[in-house]
Amino acid sequence: MVSTPTAARLDGSIATAFAALCLGAVAMGISPIFVRFAAAESIGPFASAFWRVALALPILYAWMRYEEAHARAGAPRRAFSGAAVLAGLAFAGDLFFWHLSILGTTVANATFFATTAPLFVVLMVWLGLRQRVTSATSVGLTLCLLGGASLIGQSVDVAPERLRGDLFGIVTAVFFALYFLAVGRARRQAGAARVTFESSVVTAAVLLVVAISMEGDIVPRTPYGLYALLALALISQVLGQGLLAVALGRLPPVFSSLVIFLEAVAAALFGWVILSEALTLIQALGGLLILAGIWVARPRPKARLP
Repeated sequence: MVSTPTAARLDGSIATAFAALCLGAVAMGISPIFVRFAAAESIGPFASAFWRVALALPILYAWMRYEEAHARAGAPRRAFSGAAVLAGLAFAGDLFFWHLSILGTTVANATFFATTAPLFVVLMVWLGLRQRVTSATSVGLTLCLLGGASLIGQSVDVAPERLRGDLFGIVTAVFFALYFLAVGRARRQAGAARVTFESSVVTAAVLLVVAISMEGDIVPRTPYGLYALLALALISQVLGQGLLAVALGRLPPVFSSLVIFLEAVAAALFGWVILSEALTLIQALGGLLILAGIWVARPRPKARLP
């Protein structure tokens, strides 16, 4: 069996999508830090969730116009498809519960429980969509779950006061799993920029109502609060969610969800460096298990004979 130009292009496409997915996971993994900074400036969790999406909309719109101006003729660009709207609603639920989780437990805990989304993705694909899950995916998921548990295991069993925040993180995972599958479906009908922009419009509309009804005043009052919100919007929403949408147009949602476990690794590292949260040898080994799980479950394009 020999490598062909078609196989080489396929390999390159997967490698590019995988790199985008990894960078997007890291960008999303730092978001708890910005939420904590915003909270320190008296910005509530729902307000920060709203501003994360709302402040990103102008850049996402410009990206959409640029992408579609340079797209090939006939490229799909269906506006506000049902899948894109569902993705926006699911992401609103994700942010609603995740921001509560971030403020109710450690950064590593909140991110780990949120990144158990792959487990729910597999269950939804297997039970809901009746699609086969490969043995490599199952082994990779198991390794990632073990690695994630190693990252936060020590803090969970000695901190029962964090239980509520941890439970919010699990609810977050369910919404994130639904978001993954919805974005994967929406990418069949439109480009990454349109899907990210339109789903963000829906998310922002929902979170605006939530933030005003539950917190009232949502306007940042200090420069540092505004800086935290801008960082949250530019890094976690534009870069993180945008790259995720790019990757989901080329990679299977189940595998892509496994890579999001890198959020737990990134959050633990950022929590250690920036917030001085402890990082032990067991947690480091957990990070290696996550990397091993992603490697085991990676897509394997088949070379074609000429």
